[in-house]
Amino acid sequence: MSSIENANADRHYILITIAIIIGIVGVYLRFAGDAAYYSWSANVILVVAVAMALKGVFAILK
Repeated sequence: MSSIENANADRHYILITIAIIIGIVGVYLRFAGDAAYYSWSANVILVVAVAMALKGVFAILK
């Protein structure tokens, strides 16, 4: 697989799209309530989303 074919692979952009959706869920939970549970779960969800997005971006750049 050439570098251009790897950069244009659909799986990278699907991964980034899923990461964005998960990040939006994390942001919604951050503002949903004042309970500590919402804050902790929102932070974990946002970290997972950032990790997924970075994985997709670095896979494109590779």
